[in-house]
Amino acid sequence: MKIAFNAWFLEPSLAQNTGTGQYARHLAESITEIAPEVTLEMVEPRRRSDLSKVAFEQIDFPRAARNMKADVAFVPHWGPPLACDVPVVTTIHDVIQVALPEYRGKLQHRAYFSLARAGALSAAAVLTDSDFSRDDIVKHLGVLRERIHVAPLAVDSCFSPAHLPEDLHRVRERYQLPEQYVLYLGGFDRRKNIETLLQVYGWCGESIGDEFPLVITGSPEDLAWTAGGELMSLGRMARELHVENEVRFIGRPPDEDKPALYAMARAFLYPTLYEGFGLPALEAMASGVPVVGSNAASVAEVVGNSGMLVDPMDARAMAGALIATCIQDDLHERLRLRAVLRAAEFSWQRTAYETLAVMRQLTKNR
Repeated sequence: MKIAFNAWFLEPSLAQNTGTGQYARHLAESITEIAPEVTLEMVEPRRRSDLSKVAFEQIDFPRAARNMKADVAFVPHWGPPLACDVPVVTTIHDVIQVALPEYRGKLQHRAYFSLARAGALSAAAVLTDSDFSRDDIVKHLGVLRERIHVAPLAVDSCFSPAHLPEDLHRVRERYQLPEQYVLYLGGFDRRKNIETLLQVYGWCGESIGDEFPLVITGSPEDLAWTAGGELMSLGRMARELHVENEVRFIGRPPDEDKPALYAMARAFLYPTLYEGFGLPALEAMASGVPVVGSNAASVAEVVGNSGMLVDPMDARAMAGALIATCIQDDLHERLRLRAVLRAAEFSWQRTAYETLAVMRQLTKNR
């Protein structure tokens, strides 16, 4: 089988620094590893800009797939061509831009996603990361359920409970970390529910804030949305919620420090409102760290019984779950072991196997 692979996100900086790029890179590497009989033909753009991206996706890529006589044209992001002589498989990680009104953006962004939506409707098959995302794609895009296939994501092997003591010491010293802490590592956009993140410590800070402060990978100047729609700095939000003494801001760490930051945490606090998958939760689990947070969207699907998940807007209940996870050693140990076992169920090899199964079925039916 010959696969024409849209390599827009395999440009080195994108492959390293974006979620879509990391997905494309890991998937390509894993397909090559598990299926040497499959030929991956990387189709790279000649130019890079917003306008040239559309031209590449809609004209250059399908033309290249046809000319190389590919069996499948694969687009590892939501940008499939409207017309292609080769069966198109595209990956849609989530439909945030159409599911959440506040993410619809400017006219040019809305126009692009209208084009991407039409391309998804004409694709031979759609891959996505979770059952939740499959339901959302059916609901918001109108793609037939039987054409959507779930191939869960995975995380890099560097996320592990085992690290050299000198590496842990280096990271602890670099960020002046306390002996024990609760970690939040992620974005600050509206769906991340940062106000609830801080409100949790309004409920539990008095009891565990000194021993288990909240470490946030950001700065007090970073902006986040309140539930009322106000854009506010994290520092001000912490002060207004009276949790500034229980919260530590450590800035944005480089990728090489993240595995140790996870591994040394007592728990990972994750009150997100919407995720197509939830990679930070899986990174924490792979590191042997229990997840305490949201039961919304795809999170429960990923975490399973290896965390303590509640209504994402119920900061009080989340605080109770966090206190129990932090102070009850037997509960913490059960969740830690479950987290490692659950995370082991996800691998890039599995993602590759399930992706190839969809493509092989398409070529079989031609």
